[in-house]
Amino acid sequence: MADARPDTLTLTRPDDWHLHLRDGAALAAVLPDSARQFARAIVMPNLKPPVTTTAQALAYRDRILAARPAGSDFQPLPTLYLTDRLPPDEIVRAREAGIVAVKMYPAGATTNSDEGVTDLRHCRPTLEAMQRAGLPLLLHGEVTDPAVDLFDREAVFIDRVMTPLRADFPELKIVFEHLTTREGAQYVAEAGRWTAATLTPQHLLYNRNAIFQGGLQPHLYCLPVLKGEVHRQALVAAATSGSDRFFLGTDSAPHAAQFKEQAGGHAGCYSAHSALELYAEVFDAAGALDRLEAFAAFHGPDFYGLPRNTGRVTLRREDWTLPASLPFGDATLKPLRGGQVLPWRMLP
Repeated sequence: MADARPDTLTLTRPDDWHLHLRDGAALAAVLPDSARQFARAIVMPNLKPPVTTTAQALAYRDRILAARPAGSDFQPLPTLYLTDRLPPDEIVRAREAGIVAVKMYPAGATTNSDEGVTDLRHCRPTLEAMQRAGLPLLLHGEVTDPAVDLFDREAVFIDRVMTPLRADFPELKIVFEHLTTREGAQYVAEAGRWTAATLTPQHLLYNRNAIFQGGLQPHLYCLPVLKGEVHRQALVAAATSGSDRFFLGTDSAPHAAQFKEQAGGHAGCYSAHSALELYAEVFDAAGALDRLEAFAAFHGPDFYGLPRNTGRVTLRREDWTLPASLPFGDATLKPLRGGQVLPWRMLP
């Protein structure tokens, strides 16, 4: 029987609902990759120092706009970094200024999270203000209790944090970011219209075995870490289900290769260079290419209450080799799947 799979795929231009762009020279190096594929991106606030005020968020947005490639219309969507001390009045200012969300990092959970939340009970007045304003809360969904196994931190977070949080704030928009487990996928699928989740290419493509195949693979080390195959399969099923509770968020996180490969290497996968091609590979393997457009371009803006994009992008079934490394200021950056052959390519 002839292969009925399409050789080209044209989609509404997508958005990235979870992106790290860094700042300065690093920002200038990585921004063109995201701007080439995506119309908009929610930009994470975990800079040094973190983006904790509306004024800082707007200044960061202006630096991103100034770094765009010539002719680009890419739009950054700024966020605030939730701390134990973020005042409710800042939420009002943020909403009026067009800030789209507030990000919660548990203190010590990931890169530049030292000033994150120690206990959400400290944030109750701010969360109440967010619920009133309709400003979404973006969650890094892991507990940091050292007694909890690394691979169980997301499931425990659901029980210890998500369940009581949702009970206290039933109409607070919540995005469970970079979902990694079967338990997480099930929770979001059943949680109702105020809860959604983003899914990354690395958690859809790989399970934790990949970190150790052929020796330790530092460029597959991210937080939350990759999980077992049963969890990867559950995430693929969620992404390709057609449910509007799940949408694209790369969590693309650039680090200089030397800092990934040294002892105590930094966590994060850089997927922005070929993000849409990687997602296409996942959906193609699952026989669900017809559902990629909604996942990549419709579910996110619908949840955030933003208009869908009108531009188009086209992917072609074509083997091509991803560069093994990319320039990153004075250093180099090794992208996810660097040096490997990808089966889809986005056309210029």
